[in-house]
Amino acid sequence: MQKLCFAFLVISISFLIIFSLKCNDPSVETVYPLSSSSAVLVIDAGHGGEDGGASSVTGALESHINLAVARRLELVLGLFGVHMLPLRESDISLHDPQAKTLRQKKVSDLNNRVKTVQSQENPVLLSIHQNSYPDSRYSGAQVFYAPTQGSRELAQIIQESLRLTLDPTNTRQEKQIPDTIFLMNHISCPGVLVECGFLTNPREDRLLCDHIYQTKLAVALAGGYLRSVRT
Repeated sequence: MQKLCFAFLVISISFLIIFSLKCNDPSVETVYPLSSSSAVLVIDAGHGGEDGGASSVTGALESHINLAVARRLELVLGLFGVHMLPLRESDISLHDPQAKTLRQKKVSDLNNRVKTVQSQENPVLLSIHQNSYPDSRYSGAQVFYAPTQGSRELAQIIQESLRLTLDPTNTRQEKQIPDTIFLMNHISCPGVLVECGFLTNPREDRLLCDHIYQTKLAVALAGGYLRSVRT
């Protein structure tokens, strides 16, 4: 545990040093679409409970990886006093008790996530997911943004943070979320959904299941969010 905490702090501090140097580069455009003084960052670890999401090539569940990254993100941003609201902190579904079938539970779960986000004052949504595709050659983190004000700018900054921190060869760009994604299309606040990598790619599967890499992901997400806010 002590070794993990030490590694966590080293990675965090290293990123912040790199981040501060990058922001001092006049060639880098910095955008501030959000206000940190009143924003509530709603951290959504996608799926949960009976809904495990996608499965990795080694059998790991997306919902478990999402939660691991989300909890690390909370720890990093907690160092900076960011006001956060995690939608779930354990492997559970957020459905109402009266929901019985898996479909009813999933619909109820999504509706409750939307209600929670919408009930906050000045919320910002960051939803954490893992990608999958039948062709195992595809890889790379990608950020999708909601059709709301400030979302695209936030996605651009987080996409760049993921590229600089994790994989400089990643050429994926931020993209507007498809209208089939319920949660991201039923919020009125800035929101992004981050596909951290492909569970169907053997190399990324190993990385996404690794605790140190999950911490790096959290640091990259935190750095992007911190860069997007202004006091």
